[in-house]
Amino acid sequence: MEKILVADDEQLMRQLVVDFLKPEGYEIIQAADGKQALELYTEHHPDLVLLDVMMPGYDGWTVCREIRRESSIPIMMITAKGEEIDQLFAYDLGVDEYITKPFSPKILIAKIKAVLRRGQQEQQHQAAEGVSIDQDAHQVVLDGEVLDLSPTEYKLLNYLMSNAGKALSRRQILNKVWDYDYYGDLRTVDTHINRLRIKLGNKGKLIQTVRGYGYRYEQKL
Repeated sequence: MEKILVADDEQLMRQLVVDFLKPEGYEIIQAADGKQALELYTEHHPDLVLLDVMMPGYDGWTVCREIRRESSIPIMMITAKGEEIDQLFAYDLGVDEYITKPFSPKILIAKIKAVLRRGQQEQQHQAAEGVSIDQDAHQVVLDGEVLDLSPTEYKLLNYLMSNAGKALSRRQILNKVWDYDYYGDLRTVDTHINRLRIKLGNKGKLIQTVRGYGYRYEQKL
């Protein structure tokens, strides 16, 4: 049974979402604020997170940012903030779907199923190439063996694989993997990419250099 964490400070909204999703066979975990959402995320390792933006403690942006520091699990925003700038900011943080209130229950369920399906397909493809990420164990497995990666190397590979096929600039990688406020030398990215390639062995070729820009994780050799 797939687990969904629903974080919203309005109890009525949480219950409404629960009523929509439980008949679909999902296990629902509820959080009333951002701090509790992060605690329950760490404790239960949900398969998908539904976040409201405006919550006490930590807002939805902060919760999303913290989860994205270590995981690529699906995150969906359900919020009354429908401005284009808010949606663009959400996608820049790594949100998979953005739904504005009021919303259609059928559309919500359809989008949840689509996001979960995409995640499953990506995991299957990664495993087929001999490289897979175990989000619960916080480990990378290469041809059946656990790789000895530093926390930064793990986050770096996780980010690259989560965006397989996309060209990522060195600045994007630096901001996402190290810190949103980190202003270090871009060569830091190159150094860690080289170390990661060495540890991946012949699969290191999956990390392609995009000349004059950054890197791209290929889906196959």
